[in-house]
Amino acid sequence: MVTLAGLLRPVMRPVCALYRLGTREMAWFGSTVLCRSWTWTCRVLGLLWRCLTRFCFSALGLVVRPALPDRKEQGGSEPETGDRDSDTEPVVEVVEDVEASHSGAAAVKRAAAPHGDEVLTWAEDEEHPGEVDPSDEFYCDYDSTWEDESEEKPRRRSRPRRSPRSYRFRDFERAAKDMQNFRHKYLNLGRERHWRSSKHDDMPNLKFYRGEAASQPDNIFISDFHTQWRGRYEQLERVHTFIQWLFPLQEPGMNFQARPLTPEEVEEFCKSEEAKANLLNSYKLMLDFYGIELCNLKTGKVKRAKNWKDRFDNLNRHTHNNLRITRILKCLGTLGFKDYQVPLVRFFLEETLIKGELPRVKESVLSYFVFAVLDKRERRELIKFAFSKYDHRDEFVWCPKKIQTTWSQKQTNVGGAREASPSRGSLSQNTKGPGEDDTKSLS
Repeated sequence: MVTLAGLLRPVMRPVCALYRLGTREMAWFGSTVLCRSWTWTCRVLGLLWRCLTRFCFSALGLVVRPALPDRKEQGGSEPETGDRDSDTEPVVEVVEDVEASHSGAAAVKRAAAPHGDEVLTWAEDEEHPGEVDPSDEFYCDYDSTWEDESEEKPRRRSRPRRSPRSYRFRDFERAAKDMQNFRHKYLNLGRERHWRSSKHDDMPNLKFYRGEAASQPDNIFISDFHTQWRGRYEQLERVHTFIQWLFPLQEPGMNFQARPLTPEEVEEFCKSEEAKANLLNSYKLMLDFYGIELCNLKTGKVKRAKNWKDRFDNLNRHTHNNLRITRILKCLGTLGFKDYQVPLVRFFLEETLIKGELPRVKESVLSYFVFAVLDKRERRELIKFAFSKYDHRDEFVWCPKKIQTTWSQKQTNVGGAREASPSRGSLSQNTKGPGEDDTKSLS
């Protein structure tokens, strides 16, 4: 069946290729007027394209959806699996779950559902609402946060046709796909297999962090970054070719002269105390740029810096820093600072949901920052905290609806129990011993 997205995709592919080519080529020019003009032009065109497709698809869904027959109204109970012949194999996505080593949670029990759909059942010692059904309103194909699976057994999941979703949930699904590829070590990225196949014996990222090589194209050593760039906020804001060197990942960035990490390089990096110490200084450098201070080296706890108001204002105005923070969180989890992820994400959740700061960062916190946390149990706790502090819970799309309902019921039961039980202070005031009178109140 030909769809509007299928018709428009061939048109946008060369446009996206042209944008990537132009951006990479103009990385040589640094912060020149030409580079900035090209970047902002592409951003405006991308924003207009997103708005156009969003409204077109929404209007098309409102027009076409009522005309489609409902299988339930026809008396059938079989779930809808799309317009495929009976002899055609269903679309199956295979993902090897490697998060079990991070979560430490109990293994999950699986129950086979009719027609091949899979229902995920939690272990009894886990705080959970029961089964996580793939037909849930906010069930995301690319989010394994609510599943406990063995490391050896791959996950197979069929993808039935979905009803129209909110734009916020569609944005979350796109983010979840990227974050799952990171957490599962890019097993679903074909390009990443190509990166792994090309062995880099020289390990440029490790050499850079040992002070043996300079970044490109800026030609700056790691010690110069830490001493000369600290506090130079305008330079950190406008230069876009250093972040891939300070926080390397196993995926390419916009600076084509910065090479992605290889598994061998990650292993050697985690063994090098010098490289890890320099990475910690890079983390402090960027925290200072965002108005944040690292106050505990052991736990990774952070707090507001003295200049937080000015830096928060900059962070709120330049949203490309959301991508930088996502990269930083990924790098911390990759290069031996996994325990530093949760304190930073918790800080941003408190700033956005409780204190009302950084409104233009809130969506990235919920869709990207939280799901960069490798520890699955910690990730669940962060989502639960975010749900408890979210203003409009009917718009919360970052976990299945059934889990949200369970959390809401527990909060209601706890609140009702507190109201029903009298406080200890009121009991002490109303209880008098034998022979006591109100002499104190009369005097």
